[in-house]
Amino acid sequence: QVQLVESGGGLVQPGGSLRLSCAASGSIFSINTVAWYRQAPGKQRELVASISSHGVYNYSDSAKGQFTISRDNAKNTMYLQMNSLKPVDTAVYYCNAGVLTTRWEVFDCWGQGTQVTVSS
Repeated sequence: QVQLVESGGGLVQPGGSLRLSCAASGSIFSINTVAWYRQAPGKQRELVASISSHGVYNYSDSAKGQFTISRDNAKNTMYLQMNSLKPVDTAVYYCNAGVLTTRWEVFDCWGQGTQVTVSS
């Protein structure tokens, strides 16, 4: 009923920037907290950043000052602006959202993941 579709990943040189997007579609009534996670090879998935529906931001220590999360509620879309990228930022990035549908069902939704590779 609800899909999250990510875009914007790719190969970038160290020091470069990327902007990830995640668009939600389906029978959406409202979206609560949205977040970005990442999973590097051989590592567990970790939270990068989140925004609650009330505008409370949360960043991992590694993301502070480097990444910026944002959301456009009118478009049901979230973004992750990533600057000064380093090879350690290489990972598959996933968006996540708590969604209340028009049928009053609550889903914890995930995007399909987008690869970000930082390499020269």
